[in-house]
Order: sequence, then C-alpha cells, then structure tokens
Amino acid sequence: MKKFFYILLILFLCNCSNDQYNNSNPFIPNYNFSISINTDLPTYNNLKFVSNGMYIPNAGARGIIVFNTTGTAYVAYDAACPNQALSACSTMFVNGINAKCNCDNFEYNLFTGQCPGKEYPMKPYRTEIIGAVIRVYN
Repeated sequence: MKKFFYILLILFLCNCSNDQYNNSNPFIPNYNFSISINTDLPTYNNLKFVSNGMYIPNAGARGIIVFNTTGTAYVAYDAACPNQALSACSTMFVNGINAKCNCDNFEYNLFTGQCPGKEYPMKPYRTEIIGAVIRVYN
C-alpha cells in the first residue's frame, strides 16, 4: 500500500504545472519587461472599449500591441512580425481588429493572434488588470 501511495505522489508532483509560460518563437527574442498602462489617461483611454487596440513602443522586441477583447479582458502581443526575422519592416501596426506586418502584408487577428497559413502566431505576453491599470509583462 505504501508503494502505491508513493507512486501516486510522484505522479502527482510530476504533473503539477509551474508558472511556465511558453511564448517561444525563433524570430523574436525573449526580453524581460513590465509596463503599466493607465487607461484613465487620455493617451490610453481608447483601450477601455471593446475591440480597440493600441501600439505601445519601448517594450518587448518591437513594442507591444494591447487589445481589449471583452471590455474587461485584454491580450497583449509583441509587435514584431512573428514569421519574419527582425528588420526595419518587421514592426506590425494595428489595423482594426488585426495587426498587419509591413514585411509580408499578412494580417494577424488580435483576438487570437493567429494568421491562417502562417507557422507562428503573434507572441503573447501576460496581462493583469488592477483597477484602471493594465500591467503587461513577460
């Protein structure tokens, strides 16, 4: 009976997940950052509304794109084109509910980060909502 208990305990401990967040992409390096965005400020006020996105420079590899998905939930992605090596044209821009890559003119859905037919989706970052502040971090 003890052996059975130990085996179950080992299996349980091996299956427990830690806080690993897989956002690996061979084209986009992992940079550690944390940025706070106060949506009460006029610059970021549009993020309070559903389906609005905004490019924010100086975070991640090529800046980040923050997008309001439901009115109370946000997603954040790196603004670097996920299927292109970093270059002068590899910064995406917000185009409605999509992000468009200048290098290849493909558009990625900001709700999912996906682009049909492309190998890598947009690189996601963690978000945390604290009142009117959106914290985006890696």
